[in-house]
Amino acid sequence: MTSLKPSQQAAAQELLRRRKARANLTEYARYIEVPGAPVSDDDDEESFRPVETVLAEHHEIILAATQRCIERHSGRTMLFLPPGSAKSTYATVVAPTWVMGARPGFKTIAVSYGTDLARKFGRRMRSIVKQPGYQSLFGTGLSAESSAAHEWALENGSEFMGGGILSGITGNRADFVAIDDPIKGRQEADSEAIRKSTVDAYQEDVLTRLKPGGSLMITQTRWHEADLAGSILPEGWAGESGMIECRDGNTWEVICIPAKCERADDPLGREVGEYIWPEWFPPDHWATFERLPRTWSALYQQRPAPETGDYFKREWIHPVDHLPPRETMLVYGGSDYAVTADGGDYTVHGVVGLDPEGNPYLLDLWRRQAASDVWVSAFCDLVKKWKPVGWAEETGQIKSGVGPFLLRQMMETQAYVAREQFATRGDKAVRAQSFRGLIATRGLRIHKDAPFLADLISEMMSFPVGVHDDQVDALGLIGQLIDRMSSGSKPKEERRSPKPFATISDGYAIAPALPGQKRRI
Repeated sequence: MTSLKPSQQAAAQELLRRRKARANLTEYARYIEVPGAPVSDDDDEESFRPVETVLAEHHEIILAATQRCIERHSGRTMLFLPPGSAKSTYATVVAPTWVMGARPGFKTIAVSYGTDLARKFGRRMRSIVKQPGYQSLFGTGLSAESSAAHEWALENGSEFMGGGILSGITGNRADFVAIDDPIKGRQEADSEAIRKSTVDAYQEDVLTRLKPGGSLMITQTRWHEADLAGSILPEGWAGESGMIECRDGNTWEVICIPAKCERADDPLGREVGEYIWPEWFPPDHWATFERLPRTWSALYQQRPAPETGDYFKREWIHPVDHLPPRETMLVYGGSDYAVTADGGDYTVHGVVGLDPEGNPYLLDLWRRQAASDVWVSAFCDLVKKWKPVGWAEETGQIKSGVGPFLLRQMMETQAYVAREQFATRGDKAVRAQSFRGLIATRGLRIHKDAPFLADLISEMMSFPVGVHDDQVDALGLIGQLIDRMSSGSKPKEERRSPKPFATISDGYAIAPALPGQKRRI
């Protein structure tokens, strides 16, 4: 066999690259020069710098999902990713140029919160189709007859039009509609009138522009539980990805990639607690946003929660700079146990302290989908760290299963605490009433940098109709325990503490009685 000359090898490799790029959107993104930031701040800038990063794993997921959407008859896809993840670059800018070159006569409409943003998308897309590599790949280029930023065409008959969702999308029909950031910001998201107008425009204008069998993709960060995506997603959606039956009667492919992983079925295969794009974003990048509970849960975790809840009120929660000294507080704990690991439920351990005035502080909160050995170990660690006077749990949750193992670990690690069990009574709102009454009158103080602050506020504001309520359940048990207890003491009031001990009675660890109480046997 005659070996190829270097020039022939290069030509063969280039031919292979072109074939892959024409057939596969991800390979196409590697083939072209992806436009990044404009070279100037001029709104009408036509030149763009190349993107600064290589194709990341979440970009490949975006591209693959977009290709599936385009190729599927009546495809429906929603992409939820945090700001800065370049989701618009690949889903709304790169993807349409690929299919418009590959399929002559293909019509695309890009819709955003405003015409100006749609024009920016159009300019970036237009910069791609002007590249010599694009023209050699598909044998077509920008048509001289129609080349405005928001409305242009290719020589092969494919057309692009961009516009604001509230400005009216009329005239053109599309094979593919890309909706990107339909809400401009927090002020618009919090306006019921604008949210309703956006949903109405989607239903009455955008959908009517879609050809029979055409595909639709919504790419956004979540702003509000009743934003456009929220009006389509099913009740009880908990951040899961996959093919999901939605309220509009369609099956949507949902790709939800939060900034910080919190589900075992994460599309990137991350461990819970791992952040997106670590090769680009340093670990401290997210710290500022995590201190803003509503912003973090919505824009970054894709789980928007109401600013003011029906059951718990946002003003009851007080972020503080410092926690009181441990010796000035009476400390209580409580747990909501999940029966199985990775079964969708979380085990939660909470620790609350009362200062001398009776003001509650949430000192610690542990929450994971974990096997029993993991959460038992965490339980013992918290008991040893905070030395609570009592620990609340529900009757029957673990007595016949993990109870003996938990007791044995408590004895071996000298994690002594009296575990008080409370019967399951009424619905979850009734069970949380003691804790609700406490913080309604005295507030709940939490350290402003607590890693659990944002998730807890999100759950409390959505309670009792939210998807998750395990943190509230644990705190509700603590509230029942505190009902019979007292507040902390002044530092100068030194009291002798009895030496801890534990005995076994019906599977419980029994600690000494508190002052003024009888010890339970």
